[in-house]
Amino acid sequence: MTGPRMIRLLRNIRLHKCKKLAADDAQLCPVSRILFFINKYLTNQPMRQKKPTSVDELFEKMNEKNVAFIRLLFTDILGMLKSISVSRREIEKILTHGQAIDGSSIEGFARIEESDLVIKPDIHTFKVFPWQINGDTVGSMFCDVGTPDGKPYEGDPRYILKQMVERATSEGYIPKVGPEIEYFYFKDGASTELIDHNGYFDASTVDQGTRARKRAVTALEQMGVKVESLHHEVGHSQHEIDPHYHRPIKMADQVMTARFIIKETAIQEQIYATFMPKPIPDQNGSGMHVHLSLSQEAHGSQRNIFYDPKGACSLSPIAYQCIGGLLRHSKAMCLVTNQWVNSYKRIIPGFEAPVYISYGTWNRSSLIRIPICKNPQSARIELRNPDPACNPYLVFAVMLAAALDGIKNPQPLPPPVEDDVYTMTEARREELNIDSLPANLNEAIEHFQSDPLMKQTLGEHAFKSLIANKRIEWDNFRRAITDYELKNYLPIL
Repeated sequence: MTGPRMIRLLRNIRLHKCKKLAADDAQLCPVSRILFFINKYLTNQPMRQKKPTSVDELFEKMNEKNVAFIRLLFTDILGMLKSISVSRREIEKILTHGQAIDGSSIEGFARIEESDLVIKPDIHTFKVFPWQINGDTVGSMFCDVGTPDGKPYEGDPRYILKQMVERATSEGYIPKVGPEIEYFYFKDGASTELIDHNGYFDASTVDQGTRARKRAVTALEQMGVKVESLHHEVGHSQHEIDPHYHRPIKMADQVMTARFIIKETAIQEQIYATFMPKPIPDQNGSGMHVHLSLSQEAHGSQRNIFYDPKGACSLSPIAYQCIGGLLRHSKAMCLVTNQWVNSYKRIIPGFEAPVYISYGTWNRSSLIRIPICKNPQSARIELRNPDPACNPYLVFAVMLAAALDGIKNPQPLPPPVEDDVYTMTEARREELNIDSLPANLNEAIEHFQSDPLMKQTLGEHAFKSLIANKRIEWDNFRRAITDYELKNYLPIL
């Protein structure tokens, strides 16, 4: 059999198998996994959904897939995914006029406004879920939030990121980001009962967690989200899925999609997935390390301007200026990158999460790591403190703002720290001028509030809204009586 005939045959088998899996939602079997890798590596033409480029193409796609309902997706200030479902017959009108929503729905805990807002779908984000709901095919689109008079809503996280990307573009930079999404699987949502005791990169038998992780990746790939790698993480029952790097807006949409799909496919496996930063005291918490690079157009192609073969670690001066900006604003950024009370239970020594403000190459105790650069396109920097419960739109926005500020206002950068900062004495850290990240949410609020770049990046509305939300959370936490207090103080006091 000739090569082309073999590939055509494999494609037909793959199509039949994918349709069967979508129809009966069967458990992934060895044949399915083999076909997935054949699809990914042999044909090099994965069964991903192509995004429509026009309204006509959108309707063609809906008709082709027999879509009955569309979920219109948007996020609140805290990064919680919101949605409203509409029938297929309503979508043409919504594309023209938008869909009205209650403005308080995107304010998080702090209901600052009750005015009406309008969401308008971004047709380029149209996806079809790879399973049916009550026999109906359901699609989705991410939406931009606006006011009734047609202006962008200043509190919309997606709009905030769009503005930041437009600013970078106007200055000649093309940013790309790549997050590493870590999370836990538990028996259910009411406890932290583990489903495995595996560790980092363990190649175990195909257990429940492995099936759930691969089910999630298969669904993401079918929805057009390219996954670069997936593996077991350090903690028991802890896993990681890494989407392929992309431009910030598309990547933020993909992070929101991934979090939803990971939770949904966990339910299909009768387990629970959580992005809580630190659910188990004696295990590593879950992070969302974010890789960042900047490119420029050059002779019809993009050139990664972080790459310099003559630079230290093959990084350019601009890359080091970006590192300086991120380090300088890292304390203030924590309210965005680590926005929950629980986030600061992860940022403690001994569990591989960054605590101290430094950068290095091999040093994984540093806040910023410089990964090995294998080729010009792989030159990048890695910010290690964000966690997967963040709002990705705001995280990418403040990261980009801090990096650009480092370029605009360069300052001398201290030498990289390659020693384990966790084991250093306090005197040694002071000698090296190594500062610490905020120890709790209240400290993060104070640093965020005092940094003008945060207000400039988020805009006054979102800036005030985020502070108001986080003050409510901190006050609620301070009033709560924990199990620790009851266990340790009630018997003796």
